[in-house]
Amino acid sequence: MRTPPFSRRSFLLGAASLTTVPLLASCVGSGAGGGTGGGGGATTLTLQSSIQDTGPKAALEGLVAAFDGQPVTLNSVATEQFRAQLSTYLSSATPPDVLAWYAGSVANSYAEEGLLLDVSDLWAPGGACAGFSDALRALSTSADGKAIFVPTNYYWWSVFYKKSAFQQWGVQPPTTWDEFIALCDGLKARGVHPLTNGIGSTAWMSAGWFDYLNLRVNGATYHRELLAGKHSFEDPQVTAVLEQYARLVPYFHPNQTSWDSQQAVTPMVNNEAAMYLAGAFCVQYFPADQRDDLDFFSVPTIDPSVPSAEEAPTDGFFAAANSQNPEGAKQLLSYLASPPVQQEYVQKSGSSNLPTSPDVDTSQFSPLVKKGIQLLNDTDEITQFFNRDSSDALQTTADAALTQFIANPSDIRGIQRQWQQAAQQVFSS
Repeated sequence: MRTPPFSRRSFLLGAASLTTVPLLASCVGSGAGGGTGGGGGATTLTLQSSIQDTGPKAALEGLVAAFDGQPVTLNSVATEQFRAQLSTYLSSATPPDVLAWYAGSVANSYAEEGLLLDVSDLWAPGGACAGFSDALRALSTSADGKAIFVPTNYYWWSVFYKKSAFQQWGVQPPTTWDEFIALCDGLKARGVHPLTNGIGSTAWMSAGWFDYLNLRVNGATYHRELLAGKHSFEDPQVTAVLEQYARLVPYFHPNQTSWDSQQAVTPMVNNEAAMYLAGAFCVQYFPADQRDDLDFFSVPTIDPSVPSAEEAPTDGFFAAANSQNPEGAKQLLSYLASPPVQQEYVQKSGSSNLPTSPDVDTSQFSPLVKKGIQLLNDTDEITQFFNRDSSDALQTTADAALTQFIANPSDIRGIQRQWQQAAQQVFSS
């Protein structure tokens, strides 16, 4: 079962807005240094993290080092390697105690396998998550009613651009889909690549445009149902999405297939490309002296009869059910969820992520972040991202289908057929 969809109002209600840390290879194991005794007797904790962006990674390292509980070993693992090995980590006899990942269907799928620790006491009165919103509680609860996730931050997706570049080119952010297409045509005519992306080692970035086009053409309900296997990727509704996507393919910088999500900002830094559909995490990829120059607009409406929707992925931590130190794991989770730690993480990471605790002071947030909060406040629906609303396995089918589509956008029906075949294998497994 999937976590029920939640409204943006309930989502936003609760988000107004360790000793030395040895960095090891991506080993699996709880209680490094021989502290692997069972029954909570382990003397150390292991935190497995996929956070690789420089600012957030350094921020987490600093916060873990300041934890005054049991010593924590922080293992930093490349995101795609982490994704591929997550099931192995969790099913190990001595798994990492705490893992940094994200909420939603993926966490639920591991909970259904009995691989995640029940942390319901952290959501009970007096617990670290007691004041979080009902929407965050629902997002962090498994199908059997147990809390299995601790959300610590979330962020919005939009089309980012540089204000100075738009001013230099004499253009304005579009408010309709026709204006967006006209903007892309005009920029391309003057030798500027309208769009950038990084789908090389981060092929999942190709799903950002698919998600938004599906939300704009078919709406959030159909989008969620498609990702839950209730519709076919061969549906005419998906054809309509890919037809709109095909219109955009000529606007992308040709190097998108060799860049990752971070390298994709390079042509924008140099005013060689104009716009980037990405999560707010992209802000930290720009030079510090260009970040105040950044602004964004939502992907424009295509069908006015379709309710508005935005993507707001939620990140945080869960603990392994087989942790050798479950109480220590909960102490670390409580620490990471606390308002001072969330505040410090947001400030030191240099990202534009938003805290989940309602007790974090957001008054000093940048105008960009405040605008992001307003964006989510004004929308009718909130989704997360392709894999977060489905599964990592289904994301793999999207990566293959969409990168193939971008290479050959004329074969929409053939790609849909192959995509559905691959998706059916995921849903039937």
